[in-house]
Amino acid sequence: MMHIERDSFAAELTERPSTLRVVSWNIARGSNLNAVIEFLAAAEADIILLQETDRNARRTSHRNIAREIALKLRLHYVFGCEFEELAQGSRVLPAYTGQATLSRGPLSGCSILRFHKQSGFWRPRWFIPTIGLLQRRRGGRMALVSEVLNPGRTLLAYNLHCESRGSDELRLCQLQEFLDDADRYPLDAPVIAAGDFNFDVSRPPAAAALGRAGFLNPFATLQEPTSCSPTRAERCRIIDWILLRGPLIPANPQVHNSVDASDHYPLSLTVHFSS
Repeated sequence: MMHIERDSFAAELTERPSTLRVVSWNIARGSNLNAVIEFLAAAEADIILLQETDRNARRTSHRNIAREIALKLRLHYVFGCEFEELAQGSRVLPAYTGQATLSRGPLSGCSILRFHKQSGFWRPRWFIPTIGLLQRRRGGRMALVSEVLNPGRTLLAYNLHCESRGSDELRLCQLQEFLDDADRYPLDAPVIAAGDFNFDVSRPPAAAALGRAGFLNPFATLQEPTSCSPTRAERCRIIDWILLRGPLIPANPQVHNSVDASDHYPLSLTVHFSS
């Protein structure tokens, strides 16, 4: 199974940035790609973390969504495979979905943190046909880990997608696996962790775990829904987050709930580097 793809369409950076603009967004496979690109172009982000990004899937016209966005916006990108979508491709040209991290600065040291704790819901079984409606998959939830290289500054970016099926207990286990991995780095190393966590990490016990690990949650006090079902208004939930650790100061956290390109809303944040 293809795990990581990367390429670059960005110009070389020569100036050391004083701030970084960060966007995180579950783009629902990129089905509404023109609207996704329109928002991202207007956002002028330095770092973009996308979840549910398709590559060669029938439902998105066999497009390489991450590559098309990076090419259009002239950015570096890395795509990490979360699942092979068994009903969306073929044996010769398999289809994938996963996370994509895009940046103005080069991306290095890219890897996949595949969570040990997984739901068995997506597994193909002999008695379930691999048709699109049932969405049988091979793979598992994960975090895409990348070093973002800017002149004079390097930060670590975790692009997470926790399980949508199962319990908050399962999602808390996946959150803890990410925190255990981040513990390999010193507390003064700048870290951005963002994505679709599929539960409210501003509440205990997730909030306590983040606090113990030194992570700040700039969106905790907003309490604005980040995902709304297009068919059920009551299914609005607060499940997408951007977290910070180290010498990073957040400013202007926003949930862009007027953007209608996915069942999730994009989140944005400006990050300042402390002395």
